[in-house]
Amino acid sequence: MAETVSKVPVKSEKRGAPLAAPASWAPFETLRREIDRVFDGVSGGWPFASGRSMLDFAWPRDGQWRMTPAVDVAENDKEFEITAELPGMSEKDVELTLANDNLVIKGEKKDEREERKADYYLSERRYGSFVRAFELPAGVDSSKIEASFAKGVLKVKLPKTVEAQKSETKIPVKAA
Repeated sequence: MAETVSKVPVKSEKRGAPLAAPASWAPFETLRREIDRVFDGVSGGWPFASGRSMLDFAWPRDGQWRMTPAVDVAENDKEFEITAELPGMSEKDVELTLANDNLVIKGEKKDEREERKADYYLSERRYGSFVRAFELPAGVDSSKIEASFAKGVLKVKLPKTVEAQKSETKIPVKAA
């Protein structure tokens, strides 16, 4: 079976000021949510196991739902590769930009479901957006960055310049 792969365009922008972290970024709140998630799994999801109320678990403190994709970054001799898991999204939902040596991945997921049967009516709506920024390492040829999207996985290839590929030198280790 042939796998369909869609190309995702990478936009380049020139800006004067460097990118800053999102204003709503709160590292301690993120850590707390991750620890809570781990303990929820251990306690079987019982909301009172940690001594906190159910409301504290049901709603994030800042009133927003956050969606952050799982991302892997790998390096080989010729390139860096960023792989982001974006289940339920298509290439139309993802935007890549390159500005001030930062690769920015933005996405928005909109999911609406409606079911009508004789004895019930179901309507669900879920929305979420994310922004991830990666500072390009030295030696990346930004004019040759490519991105592809297939089966909910975004792959961004960041090829190294010829100079960066040759910069690694092995140093022999001698016995003392």
